[in-house]
Amino acid sequence: MKTIGFIGVGKMATAIISGLDKTKFNILISGHELTKTRAQAEQLLVTAAASHVELVKKADLIVLSVKPQVLPSVLTSLLSDLSKTKTLISIAAGLSLTDLKHLTESENQPIIRVMPNINAQIGKSTSAIVKNDFVGAEDYALAKEIFSSVGSIHEIAEKDFSAFTALAGSSPAYIYMFIDALARAGVLHGIPKETATKIVAETVQASAEMLLSSQENPWALVDKVSSPAGTTVAGVVSLEQNRFVATVIDAITATIEREKNM
Repeated sequence: MKTIGFIGVGKMATAIISGLDKTKFNILISGHELTKTRAQAEQLLVTAAASHVELVKKADLIVLSVKPQVLPSVLTSLLSDLSKTKTLISIAAGLSLTDLKHLTESENQPIIRVMPNINAQIGKSTSAIVKNDFVGAEDYALAKEIFSSVGSIHEIAEKDFSAFTALAGSSPAYIYMFIDALARAGVLHGIPKETATKIVAETVQASAEMLLSSQENPWALVDKVSSPAGTTVAGVVSLEQNRFVATVIDAITATIEREKNM
């Protein structure tokens, strides 16, 4: 049975651990405060390691689930315990496979990079994954299994990670803003905010499911909803006049540029 270690036990790691089948893996966790880590381990039905070093010594796959700015110092403290038999999985935004290789000070360290999103907390993450040439087939399959337990996973080229981070990692914030804007419009026209928010959220969810199940182009579905001289097309034209599509594209571009310069 493989042992999976999580360094850092924040919301993302907790969501992933909660989705894993505890009968298939040994799971270790380590955080910066042992008392808190032990309490988290008890709640998650896993084992707390006394330190990051102890976790690395015992684990086969090591999920680095700390903040990007903290990761360099964490890896520096573990250099003497890393080896090519230990596969690292980083979920830190902005750190490439090359960056991670340099931080490990190794030319043959097996490294996998994964970018999950906040929806892992409800088991519906959309994650991207890429590996370097030193990752074995078994460990790569296991990594995909780990993240598939909390949603879907997409194998993409690393050059596309910045765009993926914007489309899947940051876009939930923009979608929440869109939902809130629609709900506020409902309030303006007499519907209570709580009711309006629920109506819009349900409609957004169903619209996304419709798009995925139909496999149609989104604009084809826009056309289906827009009757000639009707109410919907009036709103669509208003959105176009106010640069709705261009504004969204600008936001994604700004997100990508920021991620590249972190």
